[in-house]
Amino acid sequence: MATPPRDALRFETRAIHAGQEPEELYGAVNVPIYQTSTYAQPAVGRPKRYDYARGGNPTREAFQTALASLEGGARALAFASGLAAEATLLLTLRPGDRVLLPDDVYGGTYRLLARVLSAWGLEHDVVDMTDPDALRDAIRPETRLVWVETPTNPLLKIVDVAACAEIAHAAGARVVVDNTFATPYLQRPLELGADVVVHSVTKYLAGHSDLVMGAIVTSDEELAERLAFLQNAVGAVPGPMDCYLALRGLKTLAVRMRAHCEGARAVAGFLADHPKVARVHYPGLPHHPGHAVAARQMADFGGMVSFEVASEAEAIRIAESTELFFLAESLGGVESLIEVPAPMTHASVAGSPLEVPPTLIRLSVGLEHPEDLIADLARALG
Repeated sequence: MATPPRDALRFETRAIHAGQEPEELYGAVNVPIYQTSTYAQPAVGRPKRYDYARGGNPTREAFQTALASLEGGARALAFASGLAAEATLLLTLRPGDRVLLPDDVYGGTYRLLARVLSAWGLEHDVVDMTDPDALRDAIRPETRLVWVETPTNPLLKIVDVAACAEIAHAAGARVVVDNTFATPYLQRPLELGADVVVHSVTKYLAGHSDLVMGAIVTSDEELAERLAFLQNAVGAVPGPMDCYLALRGLKTLAVRMRAHCEGARAVAGFLADHPKVARVHYPGLPHHPGHAVAARQMADFGGMVSFEVASEAEAIRIAESTELFFLAESLGGVESLIEVPAPMTHASVAGSPLEVPPTLIRLSVGLEHPEDLIADLARALG
């Protein structure tokens, strides 16, 4: 039987093969780490492919090609962190433009707009994007980007990407989706009508808590060219070693995400029945307000779970009592993590419309056996 064309290959196959042909000189099956800052040129002003590593690197290009394939985009660009990717994307706007944010956006995104780019004249508004009417009313003539997270961080709200794109496009705005929590294995926003996808590659894509990196994916050629110029001009690019590790992470993304989802489902079910848990936020639970939308636009419900307890002191006590869940910021690695967002990852939104409940605990469910994780939580809760 003939091998299907590359664009017809399934996700798991493209994760291992897109942009990753065996190396020509020796046949190495892993993309080499091209640890170089510059490239020899055969003649003045005539580089073979790259002239300087800020502008391009073969290891980085392999990662970008693979990620674009997985997201169903025409082009991906890698950056030194998720926030470097976001900042570069926002530099495509002009002073006086506005960005519409969800009311549960990642704290670092809010800080970037509210405390950095606002001084440059870039404005923002905040709205509950789970309400289509509120979203429609919040878009102004100056709104250039509608910034979507789904699932959101840390309350795991679900935004209907297709409906959001229809509303935004009717008003002349582009839609950006932060797909960090879902990954392209569970959700592909470009196929749902979004214009741009951003990632903190640090999290699930890399998957092993050993690098910091970001990415942008789009099929808008004009925007992609502008972003490629800014990638080089601003220079917030990742090194080749990080690109190599991220590329390695992509190869196991599908099997890891299946395990993350299985573990999170079990943990959420345990928490939902526990008498000391006031509320569980997990879109896989049937009573979650966004369950139906998540079931329609996602392949599964992800590896993140958050829950609320009786008091702030109790939340801190629980987070400091687990053994298998490490008390740490970040998420998406093979190990399970626990945190209290209000004083940790979301301290930057304190006093803003995005302030999170101090009684909230966020879990990143790793690849340990779910029963061991449940036992760990049971001890901490008890």
